[in-house]
Amino acid sequence: MTAIALTIAGSDSSGGAGVQADLKTFSALGVYGASVITAVTAQNTRGVTAVEDIAPAVVTAQINAVFSDLVVGAVKIGMVSRQETIAAIASGLKRYQQMAVIDPVMVATSGDVLLRPDAIATLKEELLPLGLVVTPNLPEAALLTGRAIAENETEMARQAEMLLKLGGRAVLMKGGHAKGDEAVDILFSGDTPLHLSRPRVGTRNDHGTGCTLSAAIAAGLARRQTLEDAVVAAKTYLHEALVAGADLMIGQGRGPVHHFHQWWGPSGD
Repeated sequence: MTAIALTIAGSDSSGGAGVQADLKTFSALGVYGASVITAVTAQNTRGVTAVEDIAPAVVTAQINAVFSDLVVGAVKIGMVSRQETIAAIASGLKRYQQMAVIDPVMVATSGDVLLRPDAIATLKEELLPLGLVVTPNLPEAALLTGRAIAENETEMARQAEMLLKLGGRAVLMKGGHAKGDEAVDILFSGDTPLHLSRPRVGTRNDHGTGCTLSAAIAAGLARRQTLEDAVVAAKTYLHEALVAGADLMIGQGRGPVHHFHQWWGPSGD
């Protein structure tokens, strides 16, 4: 049977993040991608200039359309900017008995805010408990827990524990914003944390890294990998996409990673 993954997220008109990055990732990893659009953004490599939220009823209709027809193996959730959208998604997941890879997109790579402050509580109360794994970066984890940005593993573990108490099964604390030559992510899902480390890539082309990582995890789950195996494979895929993306010449700001690095080079060959 064909592996199918669903992304529930916002649209990025420049194609580097959001639904577009998710669908590219699914396809690159051999998984058929379906989508539910939560918002349409006008953005490019330099920033976000406009956001139009999709009506909650239309979000619900998209969820029903997908699950009433397709056999979905994994769900990834990205940008959900307001309370009503979060409630519609949570209701849909419960209706179809689904848990999800949840990437709590709160601020874009450019620094633009994508989650309304009044929606944070709803995200924590209604959506995070449905997380098969939640994948915050360090600033997002700090906002969700009300603590300072973690600067060491002890604080990362403390914040992960707080997030786990909200009801999700696992938390992947992403260390890309930390200092050091290594980018270290830590998966908290049991008694022993799983450390995943790759050399930090010196590149401005890092737009959509969080979207890409969470989508890659969902792709692995759709292909029936264990959570740990899916996270390890996703970390490797993202690192290779960052390395290959360093030579992409797309846009004038922070460009995208190279989702199809296994298939064609920066010149298109």
